[in-house]
Amino acid sequence: MDTRQLARFLRVRRAALSPADVGLTVAGRRRTPGLRREEVAGLAGISTDYYTRLEQERATATPSESVLRAVTRALRLSLDERDHLYRLCGLNVPDRRRGDRHVAPALLAVLDRLHDVPAQVMTDLGDTLAQNHLARAVFGDLTGRSGPGASVIYRWFTDPGARGGFPVSDHAGESRALVADLRAAVARRDDDPARTLVDQLRDSSAEFAGLWELHDVAVMRRRRKRILHPEAGLLELDCQSLVDEDRTQVLALFSPVAGTATAERLTLLGLTSRPRP
Repeated sequence: MDTRQLARFLRVRRAALSPADVGLTVAGRRRTPGLRREEVAGLAGISTDYYTRLEQERATATPSESVLRAVTRALRLSLDERDHLYRLCGLNVPDRRRGDRHVAPALLAVLDRLHDVPAQVMTDLGDTLAQNHLARAVFGDLTGRSGPGASVIYRWFTDPGARGGFPVSDHAGESRALVADLRAAVARRDDDPARTLVDQLRDSSAEFAGLWELHDVAVMRRRRKRILHPEAGLLELDCQSLVDEDRTQVLALFSPVAGTATAERLTLLGLTSRPRP
């Protein structure tokens, strides 16, 4: 590990970000530009002391891959910058073609600014990579999962509990929409992760296997969702998807349907579910 170059790289990237770039609100003017170390540490979910040791060339052990993924997101690094960070730490660069969980910085920049509607970044195979506070309050924390269960599509067809938050009358439509979107993703990607997910689903779910044979193809762009939340009640949401440039990640926005009580219920849910300082 090149501790000197690593420290320099982290300091420069931190100085290049403003609080607004990562969705933070601060009062008054700052003496120096950029984020503070404790802000980066908070965004990454690591201790300020540990992050400070990385910047001050005092780290004695190579950071784990999970720490590097968290720092990559906190500093809004591009793929090239992410790869450079891994090399400075003496680690193999993640293969961009196989299960790469790097979140597109452009999508993160939008996610950072969304506070009044649920929003989350997902892969086109259904893995949830990042969520804002309201998305976690509505859907639960869906990040950090691994294996086939990381995909919301896989859970929908193999875990009965995954459907508990949806009205029963909506189940059939949701199933068809998920399968049609997955077929479009498989053809677009033409890679092993996509084909493996389909094989696993066909082996595990007769419902999926039957729908797959219909050959429906329809990319999810905008649709209506109804969620039965255990605390907030029925939430009626318009889902709009923003797609990154290589079309492998989407930012899903869930806006309250006009004329319903959903906006008020989301506001209350956001207040009651926010962790206390």
